Amino acid sequence: MTTKERTKEIIDNQPDDATYEEIVRELAFSEMVERGLKDVREGRVISNEEMGKRIRLWQK
Repeated sequence: MTTKERTKEIIDNQPDDATYEEIVRELAFSEMVERGLKDVREGRVISNEEMGKRIRLWQK
């Protein structure tokens, strides 16, 4: 599916009274999910334990 087709699909699935901001938010969310899935497919992941360590470092 092309980007244009996916964008149209997302917009078409929004309620008729959706605001511009809601549509843009949904488009951004979809892109973030796709980017995350691509990272998983390409092995760019870390464990929950490692993420916990990183968060604790940020909090200091």
